[in-house]
This record gives sequence, structure tokens and C-alpha cells, in this order.
Amino acid sequence: MNTKVVDYNHRQIQILAVSLSGQTPLITAKNCFDWVRDHIEHSMDFHREEVTCKASDVLRIGTGLCTAKSHLLVALWRANQIPAGFCYQRLTLDGPNPPYCTHGFTAVWLDDRGWYRCDARGNSKLGIHCAFTPGQENLAYPAIYNGERIYPEVWAEPWPDLLAAMENLPNISQYRSHPIDACPPAADSCVSEPAAPNIE
Repeated sequence: MNTKVVDYNHRQIQILAVSLSGQTPLITAKNCFDWVRDHIEHSMDFHREEVTCKASDVLRIGTGLCTAKSHLLVALWRANQIPAGFCYQRLTLDGPNPPYCTHGFTAVWLDDRGWYRCDARGNSKLGIHCAFTPGQENLAYPAIYNGERIYPEVWAEPWPDLLAAMENLPNISQYRSHPIDACPPAADSCVSEPAAPNIE
């Protein structure tokens, strides 16, 4: 379903989605992943102050936090009729101690594998090597410190609590000092496997 945040019917998203379409859904999925990972600057890594959330804004402005980049990636997949959803981690912002932040990444449905989780935050930070390699996860961060966790669910839409916090964020400097530590919604908003090409 096209939504306010995952607005894959937006003309520029549709144009880009067509340009990234390959001979198979797997090739298309990888093309979309690689494009978002490599062409959208991660706000923190590139010292960008703009706050983006809606997929079309992420594309237009060319920057976003991990969560915003996941919105664009899912929009591109859904524009190509590939089922996709959202995944999250709770991490410390930097090092072993709080504050915590919500890290967003994605899952794509591959007919021969089921849900494959992948992280397109970008490899512009030292030590991160995210890649689209079905059969092997290459997430940006492990959950190793006290209070960190990887949520195992795949959500059809971004967390409402997270979206509300992102919409109220004035700039990325504010995020650095007060990172978003969102709460997950009820479990009934998760998906197990898609019944149709676009998760609704």
C-alpha cells in the first residue's frame, strides 16, 4: 500500500525503480539495495543537518538516517512489485553505554529464501561492510552491549512512535544529543510472509 511515508507511487521513485529493474526479482532487489546504500548519504557520516523521513524526500534531498534510507529502499522494492518490510535494532549511539537509538534496516521477500534482512545504511563509516548477499546477513551492527537487541520481526510499515519522533526532529545535531529510542508497536502489525506483491 502506498502511504505518506512509503510513497512508492511518487513519480521520481517510479522512474528510479524502473531504471533499477533487472532481469529477475533478485537482480532488481540487489540493484535497489546497492543504489540506496551508495547514493543516499547517511546523515551522520556526511555531517548533513537535513532531516528526511518520507521516501520521496530522501530521494530528492539525497540524505537520511538509517531509518529514512530504509523507507526509500522499501519504496523502490514495492514500486518493482517486490514484497518488503522494516526491521529494527536497539543500539547504543556510540560505545558501550547509553544513550540508545533505534537503528532501522529492511527485509525483502525472496521466493526461494523467504525474508532476507539487509542493511543499506551505507559503508561510509569505518568498520561497516553492508552488502546484499542472500544466504548471509551483513547487518551494520551486532547487538553486543547491555540493553541492545535485534528485533526479529518484520513490520509492514515503519513504527509509528519512530515516525512521530522523526517528524519532530529539527536537525541532525539534535539527534546526536538526543537520539531517538522508539518503542515497537503491537505484534499484530508484523508480517510472516506476503500474500500479495505489496504488503498491505
